[in-house]
Amino acid sequence: MAARRALKAVLVDLSGTLHIEDSAIPGAQEALKRLRSAPFAVKFVTNTTKECKRTLFERLKKLEFDLAEDEIFTSLTAARNLLEHKQVRPMLLVEDSALEDFQGIDTSDPNAVVIGLAPEHFNYQTMNSAFRLILDGAPLIAIHKARYYKRKDGLALGPGPFVTGLEYAADTKATVVGKPEKTFFLEALRDLGCSPEEAVMIGDDARDDVGGAQNAGMLGILVRTGKYRQGDEGKINPLPYLTCDSFPQAVEHIIENLL
Repeated sequence: MAARRALKAVLVDLSGTLHIEDSAIPGAQEALKRLRSAPFAVKFVTNTTKECKRTLFERLKKLEFDLAEDEIFTSLTAARNLLEHKQVRPMLLVEDSALEDFQGIDTSDPNAVVIGLAPEHFNYQTMNSAFRLILDGAPLIAIHKARYYKRKDGLALGPGPFVTGLEYAADTKATVVGKPEKTFFLEALRDLGCSPEEAVMIGDDARDDVGGAQNAGMLGILVRTGKYRQGDEGKINPLPYLTCDSFPQAVEHIIENLL
C-alpha cells in the first residue's frame, strides 16, 4: 500500500453501517454529525439496489441523518454510467423501486443483462430469459455480487448467488460495477479531490467494503453491525486497518488518530 497522506475524505457505507432498513444503528446520527465537524469530506457509498437513490435518501432523512442526496454514490449510478458508455439496451433485473435511476435508458429489444437485488424477479422464467440472452452474446453486468445482506428478520441472499448461477450456466464472466471493484471507489473519490491514500472507508462487509477499499489504496474500517459475522475480519488480506463495534467507534478512532 502506498505511503499514507493526510486524511481528506471518509467514505461511509449505508445499509448495515448507518442503518438496517428503517432503523438507525444506535448513536449513528450523532456520530455522523461529529464526523462532519472534522476537516475532511464525507461521502456515502452503497451497493444497495433495491430502491432508487431518491427513495434511499428520503429513508435516511426520516432517520434524521445529516446528508444531501448528491453525497450518495450508488452502484445503480455506476451501472447507469456503464450502460451509457457501452450504449447497450439492458434487460434490467432490478426491483421496480430502483427503475427510477434508469429513466431514459432504452430497454427495448435488450442486448445486455443487468442484474441487481431483485427478489421479485428471481424466478425460473425470468432467469431463463436472461440466460438465453447471454448465450446469444449479451454481456452480463452485475451491479454487485454481494453474497448476502442484513434485514430486520435476519440475513438474506444478495444478488451474488444469482449472478454466479448465470455465469456458471452460460460459461461467462460478469462485469461487476459496484463494490468491491476498484473503479467504483476511484469514481466515488473523483469529485472529492483526493487520492485513495488520503481516504478511509467504513463498512460492515469485510470483502466488499473493506477489502475493496484497501485494494484501491484506502484504509478500511470494519464495523461489527449489519451483516458482520464473527471472524469476518480474517477473510481478507490484508486484514482491516481496524475492526470496531460500530460506526460511532469508527468515528471516534478517526477523529482521535487520523486527523
